[in-house]
Amino acid sequence: MIELRTPAQIEQMRPAGQFVHDVLQALVAAADVGVNLLDLDALAHRMIKERGAESCYIDYHPSFGASPFGFVLCTSVNDGVLHGLPHDYVLADGDLLSVDFAASVDGWVSDSAVSLVVGTPREEDLRLIDTATRALEAGIAQAVVGNRLGDISHAIGSVARADGLSVNLQFGGHGVGRTMHGDPHVANDGRAGRGYPLKAGLVIAIEPWFLHSTDQIFIDKDGWTIKSEDGSRGAHMEHTVAITPEGPLVLTDPGRPVGRADA
Repeated sequence: MIELRTPAQIEQMRPAGQFVHDVLQALVAAADVGVNLLDLDALAHRMIKERGAESCYIDYHPSFGASPFGFVLCTSVNDGVLHGLPHDYVLADGDLLSVDFAASVDGWVSDSAVSLVVGTPREEDLRLIDTATRALEAGIAQAVVGNRLGDISHAIGSVARADGLSVNLQFGGHGVGRTMHGDPHVANDGRAGRGYPLKAGLVIAIEPWFLHSTDQIFIDKDGWTIKSEDGSRGAHMEHTVAITPEGPLVLTDPGRPVGRADA
């Protein structure tokens, strides 16, 4: 069921967006050559405890997960692109890292993700991150009253296709509110002018993710981490966005004015 939030409820969601933003900023600053993925998870765990927030991941057990997740953030490295299970891995020079984090503050959830290169970057990885970033901004720009869900999806997919990338439709964005995942599903490609009409009060996570040379994936033996079938690297970007009469409000980018597009 698709739920619409009142202006007062959207205001109540702002602290969750701010907190998720702050945690991701801290994780990006901490991610470096020689840092263990478990240390990044521990940092996020400490920040959750200090804030009095609640993790959306630690007990999460959807049908596609082998067991309850058990950690508070997703860390996907290189050919891993989504749902990366933190484990005893030390980041190496040139690793492409995607970090996805969601938390609940005062009963409201926000969800966001960022990709970065640790140490010396490969040019193709920077291009992939740039494509995912521009696709996210293109999707956000279409998150306005009067458009349809397909306009967001089409905008994301158009950026990917223009850069020669194929798009996987198995996983995408989603509704956000009292829980991390709700309706509607926000595909990363689609037909403009089709789908659910966008209304003020809809809050969604928009999250493009792409792989260098394929759209085919499999789940790693850890039961969670989604990897590319051909070993190519992936990038993942995400924001939680509220649709308002004034334009998109990006809750997980709290310094951005309402309605501003960064693309």
